Parts: sequence; structure tokens; C-alpha cells
Amino acid sequence: MMNVTPVWDMGITGKGVITALVDDGLDYTSDDLAANFYAAGSYDFNDHTDLPTPVLFDDHHGTRCAGQIAAVKNDVCGVGLAYDSLVAGVRILSGPISDIDEAAALNYDYQNTSIYSCSWGPPDDGRSMEGPGYLIKKAMVNGVQNGRGGKGSVFVFASGNGGRSGDQCNFDGYTNSIFSVTVAAVDYKGIHPDYSEACAANMIVSYSSGSGNHITTTDRGKNKCSYSHGGTSAAAPNAAGVFALALEARPDLSWRDIQHLCVRTAQKVNPDDSEWEMTASGRPFSYKYGYGSLNGYEFIKAAQVWQLAKPQTWIDLPAVQVANGTMDAFERTSGGEPIVPGGVASTMAITQEMLDEYNFEGLEHITVTVWITHSRRGDVEVELVSPNGITSMLAARRAGDNANSGYPGWTFMTVKHWDENPVGDWTLRVSDQSKESESGTFLGWTMSIWGSVKDTSKEIKPYVVPLSDPTLPLTPESSDESDDDTTSTITAPTADPTEVADETDKPSPSSVTVTQPTEPAEDISVPTNLHQLRAQRRHRRQTRAGAVVLFGVGAGIFFWRCAVARKRAHYASLPAGDDVAMSSIRVGSRGGQRTKELYDAFGEVSDDEDADESTTLRPQGRTPVVEDGFHSGFLDDDEPSTANSPPGSRYRDDPEKYQNDVEKKYR
Repeated sequence: MMNVTPVWDMGITGKGVITALVDDGLDYTSDDLAANFYAAGSYDFNDHTDLPTPVLFDDHHGTRCAGQIAAVKNDVCGVGLAYDSLVAGVRILSGPISDIDEAAALNYDYQNTSIYSCSWGPPDDGRSMEGPGYLIKKAMVNGVQNGRGGKGSVFVFASGNGGRSGDQCNFDGYTNSIFSVTVAAVDYKGIHPDYSEACAANMIVSYSSGSGNHITTTDRGKNKCSYSHGGTSAAAPNAAGVFALALEARPDLSWRDIQHLCVRTAQKVNPDDSEWEMTASGRPFSYKYGYGSLNGYEFIKAAQVWQLAKPQTWIDLPAVQVANGTMDAFERTSGGEPIVPGGVASTMAITQEMLDEYNFEGLEHITVTVWITHSRRGDVEVELVSPNGITSMLAARRAGDNANSGYPGWTFMTVKHWDENPVGDWTLRVSDQSKESESGTFLGWTMSIWGSVKDTSKEIKPYVVPLSDPTLPLTPESSDESDDDTTSTITAPTADPTEVADETDKPSPSSVTVTQPTEPAEDISVPTNLHQLRAQRRHRRQTRAGAVVLFGVGAGIFFWRCAVARKRAHYASLPAGDDVAMSSIRVGSRGGQRTKELYDAFGEVSDDEDADESTTLRPQGRTPVVEDGFHSGFLDDDEPSTANSPPGSRYRDDPEKYQNDVEKKYR
């Protein structure tokens, strides 16, 4: 259904392209994967060993995703979409991992590895709001700017399986990053599976489980197969497989070319769905489907004749303080406009003179950072209206989100305005559910537009990740105390979105921001422990993992070194002269322990095609209705029929058993 067989007939099978499965391990002994396993780009960041060997009894997710991409032509489980491409395993999801290691994982062997397939993220519980810390954001920017000799790493992220709990992918700082291709799911009938999250950051969908069917792929073991893979976990590697084919056909495609081709070649599915809207550029868009389903043949045909995108530029608009609203680094606030029934709005203008000044030609992504206080965050709705009347719902009501922390500088993203003329007034509307018992204040907002340059002969400054979280009013960048070794607990999937434990004890979310620093950070050398880490595997590849970790200045360096000194016994020294220069770095002040879960889902809708779930991101004028944050039957799904399944492949649905027996959860 990814329509790649015509691409194979063209002689394009993924030769020379490497995809890394950033996951819970990869069984390189499998008959399906052994011939296409790329050891030099593989590493186990959980146990710090060279090979990503699955260790825990349920470390099978990465193997299944890898099979979708690069299972060889044999008689085991089928064939991968790019069956002559190579796959690496980067194991991070089988236990706690530091931000340093997660960042290194996303840049591992980044000169040779083209694609990083990531089917995981923060909890899908409809009440979490989390994103990557500074180190990880820095790694992603380093990847897109310097990976593949400057063409950029392609980061593919699954949109998430929180649809049944009213979650939206714009509350996930990985999927709403402009540097990610965010992939949601569609089932074999072309219907939106109710587990798949909707949001304005969704770019495309690819085929996965739903309507009673699942994905067949390689499983852990010498010649084992899985007949029950699914969720957005399976959607992401399906997209990665198509991108691998495209990069064989056009190795010069940049990470932004991949995104442009997604927008331009996606196929409209389920056309009777009432939530499709027409964008200003004349393309259909849906929060559930993005621009549509990824079609392998159409994508590769377009790639072969595609004129490469011009370099990226962006404009950071000045922050608007609504009624003199302020919020400092400690989230202390003053001023602001109370959110009244009917909401409150604020407008900022973009002029042609601004576009000319910043050498800005074509619009791609828009990021919006908001400062809002509220006694119940889930009641708040945020929407952006363009000068052409196109509305992006950035945040809809989340019935399960009871947090009283509001939006302290959280950044949303939308791809709905791709190729739209940005000149004119942009309006941000903030509203809530008008409950007498709840209240909030709109303090302010800022917006950045991202796109391509007009004149390539002019100097182009690279984007630099800000060192600190945004305050209102925005302040110049300053170095801050470093906390680079913050530990994240990354949890792996239990095989179904129904197996979701109570997440009420989750930590407060880390803030995500995309603003341009006033001055570039000072470059200094990589931390000693990362040098030592790299030394253990330096003999295994010619190209180093990407530069991902740098230090804060002053006291930040001192405190960081105190923290890492205890870990030096685990690493060997890197030879003199083998270091990599990096920029100054810190973990966001709202960082800390986070739980990430794999988007391995078996969620499905009724076999009745009319059962397609409507998203809570409704067009303007329609109010979503969510009773308790869960889709009916969320905890009591029927097992799919096993009449046509091989022995031993029965769908496993026992949430209590997994809650008691497994310390990590699959999504």
C-alpha cells in the first residue's frame, strides 16, 4: 500500500542508504536483517556496548521496525520497502538514558547514516506536555545542518498513539519540531485509526494497523515474524523506507527537500472526511492526515526531477506583551489579559519590507511560542489565523489535562501554511471553556516563520539553539548553569495503546522554544566523558558520531564536571587531537526526568467504515465534545480475529500483567 513495487521496477531498492532505528535494539542475527545490518552505525546506549543486541524479553520493537525498511528478499517474513538498503540499531529505549546519550544517539555516525527512524516520544496520556532538552535540540540542529556532508540528517518521528485519550502531537516537542517529518497513521481502508494523534504539525500519514488488520514484519529471532505490529510505530518506518528509496534516486536531497516532497506528493485519503480543509496554497490539509498519505512511486518520481530547495532562513517576530504581561525565568508573572468568555485575541503584522530585509522568499513552517497562565491547562484552546483566513488549531481542549502550569513559553508548530504568502496580520486567539471555577490569563506570544531564502548569494547565518528558555519580554541569551547529565526514563511499548498506566506522577514538562539567539555561543571542546565514550567504538567506523554536547560557561562547567566525574570509570580516554568542537550547552530549566514511550499500537476502529473518529481539533466554530478523555472501549478492546494468523500470533491484551511485570511500557 506504500506503492513501492513500481519503484523496484525502476531498479531503485535503497542501495547505499543507511537508516538508523533509534529504538530498543535490533536483532542483527535475524535471517531477514543480517545481510543488511550496518554494524558501524550501531551502538547500545543503554548498556554501552558496541552492538544493539535486544536483551530484555520484550526488546522486539526495533527489530520489527527495521524489517519494514530493509528485510531482505527471502522466504521468511516478506520484504522491506528498501530491501537493498542498510539498517543500524541505536539502542536507547530499554532503560533510563541521559540527555547526553540521547543526543549522541541522534547524531550517531551522522555522516554515513541518512535517516533516523524514531517511533517514540513523551507519554500519550492526553495530559503530558514534554519536549527535548537543550542537548537533544542541539543534536537535531547539528544533524540537519551538518549531517550527510551538510545535506542534513532526516529525522522521522511517529506522531503518537494518544488519539483515544484526546492527545495531540503539538504537545510533543519532538513531533512539533520543524526538523522532524511527523508521520501519523492511516489504516488499510484509508480510515484514520482512532489511536493516531492529530495536530497541525502532522505532515503525512502512512499505512499501519486498524480496521482489524496489522503489519506483518520481521520479529526477534533467527527466522521469526510478527503478524501484529502496528500503531504510529509502524507508520514512521514505512515513511523512512520510502525516503531511503528516494535518497538512492537523489542522494543530493536535503532534509528540507524531503519535507517539500512530502507536502507536494501526498495523496488525499478518505476524501469524504469532513475535516479536510483547503490551504491558501490550494492543497488539502487535515489535522489527522496532514497533507495525505505517502505514495512511494509518486514521491520518487517527483524526487527525480525536483529542483533542490534554496537554503533555509527564518524571521523571529518581536514578542507581543498582552496588557503588559510578563513571565520571568522562575515563571513569576504580572499583567496580561484575563481569558474571558469568547476568548481574547492579539495580532502581529508581517510586511513585505520585513521579508525583503531577511531575504525571505517561500514560507514553510511556523512556530508560535505562548505565555499563558491557567488553573486548568486542558481547558485552553489556541489557534492562529493567517492574513488569508487560514486557521491553524495549535491546541484544542484536552479533557484529561488538569495541570495548573499553563503554557510558560511552550512552542507550537504548524505546517498548514506551507507556501502561503505571509504578508499581513496574523492573529492568535486564546480561549477556554468558560467555567466559573477555572480562570487564566493571556500574557503574550511570539511567532517565527521559517522558509527559503530569495537570494542565495547573500550571507546565510545558521540557526543556533538558544541557551535558555524564553521569558516575556524576551531577553538576550545568557549562559546558565549546566545540568547536562539529566536522566530521562525512556519506556518501551507493551504492544498496545490500551496498556497505558496511570501517569499522574509524571514530572512537569520541559519547555520548548525556537528563537534566534542574539549572539552565537562560544565553541569549546566536547566533555571528557563523551570523548571517552566515543573512544570505545572509534575503531569501528571512519566517521565520528555528530557533535552534540557542549558546555555552559563559568559555573556551569564546574557543576557539570562535578556531575560527570563520577561516571568516568565507565569510559576510556579519547586520544589527544581526536575531539570535536561544539557550542555551549545546557539542559532546559524545565528539563529533568521524562518518560518516553514507543508508539507500538494495535489500536483499531470498527470494521464499519463510518466509525472513523473525529479529531478534537475542530475547524473554527465547532466545539469538541470529549466525555472523559478516552474513546469508548479504550480499556476493553476485543482481540482481532486469529483465523488467518499463524500459530502463536494471538494479539496480547493484558494491561494488568504488564503493569505488574514490566517496568517499561510500550505504546
